Amino acid sequence: MVNVEQLKSSVNRMSADVVRDAVNELRLDGLVTEGKTPFNKVHFNTCFAEIEALFQRAGYHKQLDVVGYQGLLYALYDPGRWEAVDVLRWLKEFTEAASASKLLRAQLAKA
Repeated sequence: MVNVEQLKSSVNRMSADVVRDAVNELRLDGLVTEGKTPFNKVHFNTCFAEIEALFQRAGYHKQLDVVGYQGLLYALYDPGRWEAVDVLRWLKEFTEAASASKLLRAQLAKA
């Protein structure tokens, strides 16, 4: 079981350096997937305010939001540049492409 207070505290103690690459990507594209952050869906669902504060400490002062696609993949995005439905469509396409790639690799490995 996840201790929410410990999880929030661990995010609050994180160095801003752990999200610098994600901040740069947000500045460029306005969108970053969870794989490029130290967070997972438990973090996004329990301590998003702390994540937002960490990004602010790292120099990202724009509004930040998060969406997840079927619990498989999450993305942080700038709602001033993206609509949530567009991010969800992007996540769906990204997830399906990754799945198709895995299937193709498995088929090639069998051949």
